[in-house]
Amino acid sequence: MKTNEKIEALNNIKSDLYKKDLLLTWEKSEQDLKAIIEVAEIFKQMRDQNISTRVFDSGLAISNFRDNSTRTRFSYASASNMLGLAVQDLDEAKSQIAHGETVSETANMISFMTDFVGIRDDMYLGEGNKYMREVGAALDEGFAEGVLPARPGIVNLQCDIDHPTQSMADLAHLKNQFGSLGNLKGKKIVMSWAYSPSYGKPLSVPQGIIGLMSRFGMDIELAYPEGYDLIPDVVDMAKKQAVQSGGSFNISHDMNEAMKGADIVYPKSWAPYHIMQQRTDLLKNADAAGLKELEKVCLANNANYKNWEYNESMMKSTKNGDALYMHCLPADISGVSCKEGEVECDVFEKYRIRTYLEACYKPYIIAAMMFTNRFENPSQILKQLMERNRIRVGV
Repeated sequence: MKTNEKIEALNNIKSDLYKKDLLLTWEKSEQDLKAIIEVAEIFKQMRDQNISTRVFDSGLAISNFRDNSTRTRFSYASASNMLGLAVQDLDEAKSQIAHGETVSETANMISFMTDFVGIRDDMYLGEGNKYMREVGAALDEGFAEGVLPARPGIVNLQCDIDHPTQSMADLAHLKNQFGSLGNLKGKKIVMSWAYSPSYGKPLSVPQGIIGLMSRFGMDIELAYPEGYDLIPDVVDMAKKQAVQSGGSFNISHDMNEAMKGADIVYPKSWAPYHIMQQRTDLLKNADAAGLKELEKVCLANNANYKNWEYNESMMKSTKNGDALYMHCLPADISGVSCKEGEVECDVFEKYRIRTYLEACYKPYIIAAMMFTNRFENPSQILKQLMERNRIRVGV
């Protein structure tokens, strides 16, 4: 569909994203999610056509990463720049936070001329999403009291519960691969734990996948070894959503069986829910010795499941022997990034470029989240950008 046609069609999607933070995908309606996907696709087309999407003449997008990142960090910077905002990193080690500055004070001090605050906080179970909401409450107060000229929007760049920018980029990728969101209905997607020679990987990616894909009538297969559970409330919610959307939800403890007949596979390591609870307590108490011992125990337990590697045999058991392989990256690739890992080298190589294509949607998704937060009528503003027809790169 041509860009102008897509912009007109966007008018038919009745979303409620204006001035609303995006902290969990399951807090948003299906129309909200569709609007974000559509705006992201329009932005992608506009860039392909060399049309500028800058709607801000000035302003900041604060980047607050409390954990390491490559794809999401650069995607957030790209999205901000695409809209005309300058990115400023909040390095907490160089701020007054180390001297006891409160969340309320920090949130207001960084937001005088800020339009968006992007936060990654996935280290502490039960704390990351909570912190984002504390920042939001502080911004509400700052705006209400006249401290801030505008209330910045918050984008969840990964927390302890969900990874909305990742799962939404994955959904955009699936829409592209299968032709439409409607075509996802009845497709079997396997969100599977896979072996990794490391421990402590967040739960937010698998939870984000089951929490989002269960909205679109897909048959969800959640596979993991006994004891590698996710947050129970998130799993229960995904089960209900799957039924409501006309799909299904099943939990398996056999990776080989789970992969049979799959349309899409997502083998990805994560730490067990109860381990993340223990790890959070140890981190809070700065218990280095306890953390070292927990890591030792966890790695030994992980080693019992080295056969949970997505390999050629499993791939052949999927639908037509060619299920779409997905990963948030970086994957633990056996014989490449580690001796033994999540995925067999040759299998990953077969789908490697498609995982890059999967990742390339993230800047557009983040830009769409910001754009729909700021503009009540996104299609009208997009139409004006098309009519303005400013060239992004001059000749």
